[in-house]
Amino acid sequence: MLVLGAFLSVTTDAFLTTGNLFGVARAFSLTAIVAIGQTMVILTGGIDLSVGSVLALAGLSTGMLLERGVPLPVAMLAGLGVGALVGLVNGLLITRVGLPPFIATLGTLSIGRGLVYVLTKGYPVTVPYDYQAFVWLGQGYIWIIPVPVVIMVVLTLLGTIFLGFTTYGRYIYAVGGNPEAARLAGIPVERVKLLVYVLCSTLAALAGLILVARLVSAQPSAGLGFELPVIAAAIIGGTSLMGGEGTVLGAVLGAAIMGVLENGMVLLGVSTYAQQAVTGTVIVLAVALDIWQKRRRARVRRARG
Repeated sequence: MLVLGAFLSVTTDAFLTTGNLFGVARAFSLTAIVAIGQTMVILTGGIDLSVGSVLALAGLSTGMLLERGVPLPVAMLAGLGVGALVGLVNGLLITRVGLPPFIATLGTLSIGRGLVYVLTKGYPVTVPYDYQAFVWLGQGYIWIIPVPVVIMVVLTLLGTIFLGFTTYGRYIYAVGGNPEAARLAGIPVERVKLLVYVLCSTLAALAGLILVARLVSAQPSAGLGFELPVIAAAIIGGTSLMGGEGTVLGAVLGAAIMGVLENGMVLLGVSTYAQQAVTGTVIVLAVALDIWQKRRRARVRRARG
């Protein structure tokens, strides 16, 4: 992160400007918010591919209610409720029905996206400008800091406290490290998995609300492919795809690295297609490094044993 920042500060004049840095932070804040929830899912050995569709569906739900004059608190709670409901469905499909996380969340990804297009017929839903408090959520500032960045920081602190200093936080690591041993130790494995999927989808819904507030409209295409950068942020930040290892702060730093990388490529005039290739390469390298480290530690343990 520091090396990348130093390189960009030398090669471009605009990178270290206050406007650009806060713009980058605002841009990656949504990825970071959802990556916090995704990290908790991956820590249990799962994965959630539905976050992009949840983001779009929750944002659309709130946008449609606001368009019809529903009070702001009710509309926002409804959007968050949609996210929590999808997370509950994901969790039940995995813990009760027994579907693999990849299949269960891939299914809800498709269902959610389909519902978005059915409800909108492909057209955006505009939020009335009467709801200035809602628009402030996406466009406003607290002092000079964008509101989404403040929300990201607060959630990072709460997520760190939750994982590091609560019983259920320790349960999450235990379930990811060895589910069977956790079950034998009396840990409610199914309940823990259910919890992380609900949390992940609720955070995706929150990101959807912030995005709608920023754009002042709910776009049917919002969140398309969003699961990829979210998962990448968690992995780049040190979360193991095998489960049991990772931190919320690492995921947020992973999102920051990706945000700075994308911003740097824009400032350097790299084409959009090349940007996608570079981002994909970073993701592959991060996953490969994670697998290599796992195998290396396994070899060391075998040698010592």
